[in-house]
Parts: sequence; structure tokens; C-alpha cells
Amino acid sequence: MRLIFGNIIAIYRRELQSYFVSPLAYAIAGIFWLLSGFFFALILLGPQGIIQQVAQRDLLQGQQPGVPASPIDVAYEFQQAFLGIMGSLALFILPILSMGLYAEERKRGTLELLATSPVTNWAVAVGKLLGVVTFFLTLILPIFAYEAFALSTANPAVFPVVPLMGHLGLILLAAGILSLGMFISSLTDSTILAAIITFALILFLWVIDAIAQNLSGTPVGAILSHLSLLKHYTNWIQGIFDSSSLVVFLSYILLGIFLTAQAIDALRFQRS
Repeated sequence: MRLIFGNIIAIYRRELQSYFVSPLAYAIAGIFWLLSGFFFALILLGPQGIIQQVAQRDLLQGQQPGVPASPIDVAYEFQQAFLGIMGSLALFILPILSMGLYAEERKRGTLELLATSPVTNWAVAVGKLLGVVTFFLTLILPIFAYEAFALSTANPAVFPVVPLMGHLGLILLAAGILSLGMFISSLTDSTILAAIITFALILFLWVIDAIAQNLSGTPVGAILSHLSLLKHYTNWIQGIFDSSSLVVFLSYILLGIFLTAQAIDALRFQRS
């Protein structure tokens, strides 16, 4: 067991270090931070942002004091809108991060060395997945910082469980997407093709709930709705803990690791 954990840590360090020496990874980080900062300001401070909407509502309330107005939880509405945008950005960023996990190994000819090494396929897959998930966490940590600063000014204070659940949902969503992208990357030596196929698959899993709604009341509709990434991610950013949503995300993570290990095992069998 200690040997397995040691192999996972070795693969994890190797994979994580590869991101911090890659110009593409820095370009992805820069674009991600630029877009997330833009949407952060737009949602909060833009002409149609939440603060502007509240100001207009208060102005109308002052002009018509007899008309009751429903209260607006600015912090909650902001979190839902911003994390929804972050989830959409993840659909574009994460396939690019996962595309080279195995495709680059195939292109350089080092995948055969991994396939025939004493390191188990599971250890390699888990180590690579942990490395890319950790890199994604470094991308969203600065966003957490200025988001926490904005929410700290809310009055009344924000109950911390709700934003923590939303961000945990984002991390689980990213891990599931990266795990499936890792499997697709293990099937080809073309990083571009791996990114395109991963994006197509994740987009299908993202919008599958709309298809399920057209088949509501049928067993197929229920199954498709249960597979929807958007539906389960929305539960998390709304602060709703649903054990089925947790099971779905963990299932996608484990499925990607399992399929990746099987793909490498097939390569190992071909080379033996």
C-alpha cells in the first residue's frame, strides 16, 4: 500500500510540475483570470448588475412607498450568477487542461514506458488526475479571495455553508470533467482531437437535462436527468445538499479513472 501511494505521489508531482513549466498553462490561467474577473465585475457592478438592480428597486420603492417589494438577497443572487458563469467557463477551460494528460505521452512515445512499467495503471491515472485538479485549484484560489472579500461586506453576514457548498460543487464538477477528459486523452495522440471530443461530451452532459425535460415522465427522461451535470451543479451552487448529486460527480470521477486504467491496460496487453 505504501508503494502504491508513493507511486501516486511521484506521478502527481511530475504532472503538477509539468503545468508550471508550460507556456500553454500560463496562457490558460491568464485567459481564465481575465474572463472570470470581467464577469465578476459585470455581475456585481455592471449596468445590469445586481447592485444596480437593487438601487433601481430602492428608487422605485421610494417613488411608490405604498407598493410592497420583495427583499433581494444580494450575496446569494451574486453567488448563484457568478458560480453559474464559472461552471460555463469550466466547459471551455477544462478540456484544454485534460487534453494532454495522455495524448502528449503517446506523442512523445513515453506512454509505452508507462504501460510497461511496474507502476499500476490506477496509480498513474489517479496521480495525473490529482495533478490537473490541483492546477485547477490554483486557478480558482485568487477568485475565491476576491469573492470572499466581496461577500464579507454583505449585511446581514453570509452564512458560510452556502458559498462553501457552491465552491465544492465547482471542484467536483471540474474533477468529473477532467477525469472523463483524461480517458479521452488516453485514446489518441492528438491533443486537439482529445480537447474537441471532451468538449463535445461535456457539452452533451451539460445540456442533457433539456432533453430529459422533453421526455419527462418516462424512464429514459429520468435516467437522462440523473446524468445531467448542469442539474447537479445547480443544486450545489444553490446551497442544496443532495446525496444523489454527490454520487453522480463521484461516479464520473471514478468512471474516468477506471476507463483510463482499462485503456492503458489494453495498450500494455498489445505491447506484451
